Amino acid sequence: MPHRRLLLTAAALSLPALAARAQGFPDRALRIVVPFAPGGAVDLTGRLLAEQLQPVLGQNVVVDNRGGAGGNLGADVVAKSEKDGYSLLLGSANILCANKFLFRRSMPLDPMRDLAPVTRVTTGTVVLIVNGRSPYKSFQELMAAAKKDPGKLTMGSSGTGTVSHLTIESVKRAAGVDITHVPYRGGGPAFQDLLAGNIDMMFDVIPAAIANIREGAFRPLAVGSAERITYVPELRDVPSMKELLPGANIDMQSWYAINATAGTPADRIATLHRALTQVVKSDAFRGKMEPIGFTPVADETPAAYGEYMRAQEKVWQKLVEESGATME
Repeated sequence: MPHRRLLLTAAALSLPALAARAQGFPDRALRIVVPFAPGGAVDLTGRLLAEQLQPVLGQNVVVDNRGGAGGNLGADVVAKSEKDGYSLLLGSANILCANKFLFRRSMPLDPMRDLAPVTRVTTGTVVLIVNGRSPYKSFQELMAAAKKDPGKLTMGSSGTGTVSHLTIESVKRAAGVDITHVPYRGGGPAFQDLLAGNIDMMFDVIPAAIANIREGAFRPLAVGSAERITYVPELRDVPSMKELLPGANIDMQSWYAINATAGTPADRIATLHRALTQVVKSDAFRGKMEPIGFTPVADETPAAYGEYMRAQEKVWQKLVEESGATME
């Protein structure tokens, strides 16, 4: 009996110690690595997360922009960081699920192996836009013109293999049209050429395009999701893929998530998950994200996000292989 009491006492004493270790994280500043240049939709999301995480975690959270190699550079920075939970990646579906099939020989990491899932934070779709002065007033008019003159119309993208490009390829196959793809080094240069009338159309994520849509510089003709985007007033009347291409099963969802370095202790992952979930489910975060076209989303557990990520890898692999896109 005394031996049993000793064991119970030791166990009881260990609980506060475990709790103290868990409560000791974080005890210094964290960083969110944004694998793109400042100013884009991902950067905006990262800065809002950093701002709202600080009071929840009780520590400064800084944004570290590490653009390059289709997002691989920033992802690799986190993959090679200390396994302590202080370096976080704000990654996209492209980086986490598509890039390994685009950069077949030069991918510096395997996201499934080298990054630890925490949770998704937002999801959204893409919008098909034309110049506000374009003669095309509807998706149907645009597709009719493409069928009449195969290869004549041009469609820009933010780069080969991006969600912008892969959506184009899916629509081309489903509609049976030949449209010339013009890849750019990012959405900004593509937007400039669309505004100048040098290309006819493009798909891109809603947050990047919404300001020009509101000003009338761009005209939205379709959204890439299966359903309409009713939470963005300017897009409520814009038809969805299910309406425009029934049976094609196109539902392009561009999601963003937080991953840590693989090997980060589970209690620290749990602390990060709780803090991020609190932020993402807040009215303040939703109030910033929805008007620009992102829906906040938090996975129930890090394991649930990990399962989603693995399932999505198959989806994006198929999209890449069907598009024929490669970065090598």
